[in-house]
Amino acid sequence: MTIIKTSLATGLVALGAALLGGGLSGCKPTAQAEDIPTVPTATHVAAASPVEAGRYLVDVAGCNDCHTAGFMQLGEAVPEPDRLLGSPVGFQGPWGTTYAPNLRLTVQKMTEDDWVQMLRTRDGMPPMPWPAVKALSEQDARAIYQYLQHLGPAGA
Repeated sequence: MTIIKTSLATGLVALGAALLGGGLSGCKPTAQAEDIPTVPTATHVAAASPVEAGRYLVDVAGCNDCHTAGFMQLGEAVPEPDRLLGSPVGFQGPWGTTYAPNLRLTVQKMTEDDWVQMLRTRDGMPPMPWPAVKALSEQDARAIYQYLQHLGPAGA
């Protein structure tokens, strides 16, 4: 599995070209512009399938921490079929109390396009990291949806 970071890669190539072509003494460019491979313009996780990409994104983003009951205590010992069913543990703060919903039932009520739109536009309460969610590429948002669909509906 790889993560494609095009903005960083493009920036480093441009910086290197500027430095090497900018007259640094003793430095000569080793590659011509046409030798530099092009990369896709969207940052996204590349995996064997969208479901695998979604699984990876859910894992590294810590979605299970809040959306899976007992995950903070048990971690990977929570079987995958028991994950993302929501949690009865509330998160209290100045905003009140929020509860992590059952994502597997949430996606059953939405199309993939609706899911992507919701991730782009929703402003919810903490501790949900909405700014980070809004930064997901469309491809990654769709991969998470496909992973949740793959898990299937469960829970209440």
